[in-house]
Amino acid sequence: MKKKLMNIFAAFALLTASGCALPGLSGPSEQTVRIGTLGTAESEILGEMLSIMIERNTELNTEMVTQLGSSILQHQGMTTDDLDITSTRYTGTDLSGALGMDPITDPDKAMDIVQTEFDERFNQTWAESYGFENSYSVAVTQEFAEENDIETVSDLEPYAEDLRFGVDNAWVNREGDGYDGFTETYFPFGEVFPMSVGLVYQAAASGHMDVVLAYSSDGRIKEFDLKVLEDDRQFFPPYDTSPVIQNEVLKQYPEIQEITNKLAGEIPTEKMQELNYLVDVKLQNPEQVARDFLEENNYFEGSEGGNG
Repeated sequence: MKKKLMNIFAAFALLTASGCALPGLSGPSEQTVRIGTLGTAESEILGEMLSIMIERNTELNTEMVTQLGSSILQHQGMTTDDLDITSTRYTGTDLSGALGMDPITDPDKAMDIVQTEFDERFNQTWAESYGFENSYSVAVTQEFAEENDIETVSDLEPYAEDLRFGVDNAWVNREGDGYDGFTETYFPFGEVFPMSVGLVYQAAASGHMDVVLAYSSDGRIKEFDLKVLEDDRQFFPPYDTSPVIQNEVLKQYPEIQEITNKLAGEIPTEKMQELNYLVDVKLQNPEQVARDFLEENNYFEGSEGGNG
């Protein structure tokens, strides 16, 4: 049986040094696995997938702890034993956040580091990636890409001085992997327009911007028929996405590792865009989107019925 708990965004107690528990949660219940998700379609969809598969293939119940405001809150919930699993953790985010390390552009190296460090520092298992990353990306319309044979960011260089670049307000002045760093690795654009990240997609589709900074798995890429370009010079840090599980939980319930392994490498970025699109744009329920994906891909074949 699945139980859902909605956490208030103002969970400021998590950021204190007192080690306070997540608001609204009691301690762990026997035979119940607590899954934490961010307040994004992506995180909730993947949390629901884990919940459905755990309940379908084991005798365990799940408890969904949703609307956590940041990866820091997810991490705090794990370190205070208020959560057993967090559904979406991003290599680049936790390298600089939970681990306090410098950005790394090599995705394999980044994955190796977070897997090793989370095991040693926090007694947690950073599972293999679902198969996609949610990273900063450069995008153009499909029409522009086809007309000019654009596949990579470098392919834009001959046109760059005439292009308008719409970017996230928070990114343009970031040190290291912001616009200044981008121009050192690639090239400057003719004009740069900082704006809310929610507006960049429509700005590209409407022709007000020629190039935009997007999130690679965002459902609005599909909605507005945009093309994400290959970061061929590996400027942006990798943000490969994985669940993280308490080692004590895996020791007690090793079948959970088998479940997360089944999802490893099975959700490419384009598929995650589609799933996010169904929730963010078509307003479908994340649980139903998760269940439909699992059924369509035959994840229930040969599974043993649990509590689901």
